[in-house]
Amino acid sequence: MNKMNLQQALAKVQAASRKFVMLEESVVNDVMMKLAELLKKNVEKILDANAKDLAKMDKNDSMYDRVLLNEKRIQSMASSVMEIAGYNSPVGIELEHRVLDNDLDLRKISVPFGVVGCIFEARPNVVIDIFSLCFKSRNACVMKGGSQSENSNGILYELILKAIEECRGEKHFMIDLVLLLKNDRELLAEFMKQDKYVDVVVPRGGQGLINFVRENSMIPVIETGAGVVHVYFDEFGDLDKGREIVFNAKISRPSVCNALDTLIIHESRLRDLQRIVRPMEEKKVEIYADEKAYKILDGDYSKDLLHKAGEKNFGMEYLALKMAVKTVVSFEEALEHIANFGSKHSESIITENRERADIFLKAVDAACVYVNASTRFTDGGEFGLGAEVGISTQKLHARGPMGIKELTSYKWIIRGDGQVRN
Repeated sequence: MNKMNLQQALAKVQAASRKFVMLEESVVNDVMMKLAELLKKNVEKILDANAKDLAKMDKNDSMYDRVLLNEKRIQSMASSVMEIAGYNSPVGIELEHRVLDNDLDLRKISVPFGVVGCIFEARPNVVIDIFSLCFKSRNACVMKGGSQSENSNGILYELILKAIEECRGEKHFMIDLVLLLKNDRELLAEFMKQDKYVDVVVPRGGQGLINFVRENSMIPVIETGAGVVHVYFDEFGDLDKGREIVFNAKISRPSVCNALDTLIIHESRLRDLQRIVRPMEEKKVEIYADEKAYKILDGDYSKDLLHKAGEKNFGMEYLALKMAVKTVVSFEEALEHIANFGSKHSESIITENRERADIFLKAVDAACVYVNASTRFTDGGEFGLGAEVGISTQKLHARGPMGIKELTSYKWIIRGDGQVRN
């Protein structure tokens, strides 16, 4: 697809988005329920396509788990689509109403963005997540996935088009409401210049992708994805509770952005460090420990898995069975470390001190801040949003998991009866 063809395709998507706002909600829901049905019926087809992608990858690659689909994950995608279909529409909601002294009637109403672009890396379920959230919020969407999941993305896109075809009736424009771009770097570079046709673009992936999109896009960008995640084990933390939280935050799915990267521990709790990390040894978690933590663990944690930390190990998103350990002498030092090395994604404190917990919640600058809970809950599904376009780490427009409400803007509706301004 050359520049001219891309612009023509995007013009069709934009034109379809304008008609989309007039579409009956029942048709929107019918398409989504049909898609869920097709996902369930085509598990084998999806797995066959996914196997082709996985065959090109090293199983030890941290991206492997992100690309991997299985029957449980496909069923989860279908359930997510049905859940989102069951939500009330986020469009057309009156957010504010006032009548001016001159009797002008002003109403602030939620509206879709129009055309949403999403550039993502490995996870093929993003195709379904993005489409479902955009479709329910009356946005057209243009997606560009990574080469690692090209076959998986392709079959999921085919099922989306089939669902639309079976439900659109005479509304032929609906087929143009979703577009999956081919894997072509030149095409991607050209796409990011198309602010005339695309209203917002969301990069979903690692820091490299986010930086690339932010630095090259002429389309407004909502940053999501990269998570340098900390759990701070406070001097007042409960050992049993905290050990389970740390284990879950690191182990439950280490390849995702809300997984633990650095355990910060108050030096008064170093005596408990061996018990905190012992369950991780069985899972082959590599630990990069600072000097104080290393002395405690040396001889009590597998030599093959224990390393001395350097400066580069802090502020790193590992996306693997690896983590850093940082010792601090005070609560204030923990806050400072998070401020210096965090990515404003998800941060947690383990403490039984109510005052300290409250300070942590107020002082830590992140999209999601936890007390005595695993950071793995930073997820659209867990937050009751059905899925998410991404986890926004910025402060303009949206922050944290972005669901259907976060894919809307608003406009002012003004009704008058001949008023003119003096």
